[in-house]
Amino acid sequence: MSIVNMWIIALFCLFTLSVADDSGFNTRRFPANFKFGAANAAPQIEGAWNLDGKGETIWDHFAHNYPERIVDRTTPDIACDSYHKYKEDVALVKQMGLDIYRLSIAWSRILPTGYTDQVNSLGVQYYKNLFKELKENGIEPLVTLYHWDLPQPLQESMGGWLNETIVDLFADYARLCFELFNDDVTSWITINEPKQVCLAGYGSGIFAPGIQSDGVGDYICIKNVLLAHAKAYRIYDQDFRMKNKGKVAMVIDSTFWEPGSDSEADKEASERSLQFDLGIYGHPIYIGDWPEVVKTRVAMRSELEGFTQSRLPELTAEEIEFIKGTHDYLALNHYSTQMVNATQEWPIGNPSSAADRSVLVWNRPEWVKGSSDWFNVVPWGLRKLLNWLKNEYGDEEIIITENGYADADGTLEDDRRIAYYQGYLSSCLDAIYEDNVNLTAYVTWSIIDDWEWLGGFSSFLGMYRVDFNDPERPRIKRKSADYFTQIVKNRCVVDENQCTDY
Repeated sequence: MSIVNMWIIALFCLFTLSVADDSGFNTRRFPANFKFGAANAAPQIEGAWNLDGKGETIWDHFAHNYPERIVDRTTPDIACDSYHKYKEDVALVKQMGLDIYRLSIAWSRILPTGYTDQVNSLGVQYYKNLFKELKENGIEPLVTLYHWDLPQPLQESMGGWLNETIVDLFADYARLCFELFNDDVTSWITINEPKQVCLAGYGSGIFAPGIQSDGVGDYICIKNVLLAHAKAYRIYDQDFRMKNKGKVAMVIDSTFWEPGSDSEADKEASERSLQFDLGIYGHPIYIGDWPEVVKTRVAMRSELEGFTQSRLPELTAEEIEFIKGTHDYLALNHYSTQMVNATQEWPIGNPSSAADRSVLVWNRPEWVKGSSDWFNVVPWGLRKLLNWLKNEYGDEEIIITENGYADADGTLEDDRRIAYYQGYLSSCLDAIYEDNVNLTAYVTWSIIDDWEWLGGFSSFLGMYRVDFNDPERPRIKRKSADYFTQIVKNRCVVDENQCTDY
């Protein structure tokens, strides 16, 4: 074979490989009204944990009193110092051309004790200033009322989310925020990821406040969270919607659970996992009452364990009606996919939410991983989850309120994060154009690194690195920031010259 022929074949192979790589991504542009944004949360970026009248949160208390539970023994005391550097963060959002900045209000910065009898004016002014900065830069705030940071006094005095009184206290706090920021905010989230609030906080106890009541306390928490969300929604709907025409929802997070085979048993295990992972929160809001499989299985195992009634609290007819329909859109957080198979019923013994599911979870060895074993990069899982939501709850408007890539090295040359965005956003395009999913916005986590709960400062999700060893907490651009900026500008995930309008 001649040298010329060898070069022709080599070039042909390279061309074929390039086409094959590109053909895996959807080249269409996002719809003209589709919005892009970035998210973060007060306890992870603000710092100033005890300044200007702010009260202690359960995560402040947890990190200070149980440092061994945080990977690097750090605290959120300063975090990204966004309390003082919020203008820099807004400038980054503006520079990237984003439409939305998702943030949270710290309950304890507004109400240091958790109660409305003591309003912290300096805390209110901080958020007023932040909203003003966003408005002046043409950025829409998407505001979360509760992102896991319960005021510590409410945990100590009444047991936090295990006490039904929390429903009214959260409603009081929500009403106050609606009143204070009615002219600043039209897009609200009541509660972020109740699964983490309840299963991790009051079930396994690995998250603050560290209550270990697996299979009992977590279910009580879920009911109270749903009622708190519903009461806040009803308040907004009745007293504030007519003035500012806003929208309210609760964020639900879920892994996608892919059946390990085509067997009916594995498909059922997948569906069961989705109902326990997502449906237990979504079903009461979008359909009414708990999912039937959740009710049936928890009742069955409760009886075998010797309980006189199901560990899953009953929703009365009045409560079902009160919770049902409390949504203006569907807010979804999603990061990863896992495989699931049917398995033998877990032994009867100590109750747990995992035993109530009784499935076998595993990961494919070829999957690219992020900073944790469960963090698998599986873009098609997002498309399948979006379709599951459409099939389960109807043609609701869906906003992805979190999606992003976590690594452990914090490199500025973050090609894996770029690949993650390209794959997952391509799957969003597939869902929009091929499946007619009513997806209207994508909000990534996150624009800057933050304090990642148990991961402290050892897990990185930002398109901008934050140097936590520098007192100034500088923001340093990663490669992914430029890529994401181009996505927003060109409204597609491939190079501009490859984008198609059809």
